[in-house]
Amino acid sequence: MTGTLVNCIAVIIGGLIGLLFKKGIKPAYADGINRALGLAVLIIGMNGVIANMFTVEDGKISSSGELLLVVFLVVGTLIGELLKLDERFGGFCNKIEKRFSAKGFASGFINGTVLFCVGAMSIIGSINDGLTGDSSILFVKSALDAVNAVIFGATLGFGVIFTCIPMLIYQGGISLLAGTLSGILQGELLEQLCMVGYAIIMAIGLNFLLEKKFKTLNMVPALILPVVYHYILVLIEYIKA
Repeated sequence: MTGTLVNCIAVIIGGLIGLLFKKGIKPAYADGINRALGLAVLIIGMNGVIANMFTVEDGKISSSGELLLVVFLVVGTLIGELLKLDERFGGFCNKIEKRFSAKGFASGFINGTVLFCVGAMSIIGSINDGLTGDSSILFVKSALDAVNAVIFGATLGFGVIFTCIPMLIYQGGISLLAGTLSGILQGELLEQLCMVGYAIIMAIGLNFLLEKKFKTLNMVPALILPVVYHYILVLIEYIKA
């Protein structure tokens, strides 16, 4: 779990540096910075979706998974809406904000958690860390996350620092279960997970740019559906055999 611990420390340090910058940012500049951040996050998400949906063979570009992406996002968001995940977690975060007089905790925590925990680097890096002790992928991810944490800390507040908690649980859990998960989180399943995850990251970027906001937390159940779909196919193949 060395890589995950370094990743968490990098986010904490980046977030703290961002908070120092936050004090020197004039309110008049905040909107422009937020829009620039939104554009950057949108591009990161778009790049991830394209990387996991498009392939190049013999000089021709082909895509796959469009229908699955639609189904995963729609059904997953419906589940999140029915469970009222965004409303309930938002209420919890608002209580923390009032208790500690910390405006912006919810925004920084939710957006930071999705951005830092979703993606192939989190999954593959954690598996390598757990199986072989090779933390190189997570070290690279730590550097990238530290930069993003500085920006999030400066624009959204101290909530980004606490994203190290779900990161520790998520990436650390994958590392501890690496022997089991290495044979599962690969191939099409990994591509589908990343495809959905990066689509949610795109929604985060759009939230910085648009007045009408996506309830990104309600979209998170969509990440479970590729796993469910994968095992339904496995069960069907088992029955046929």
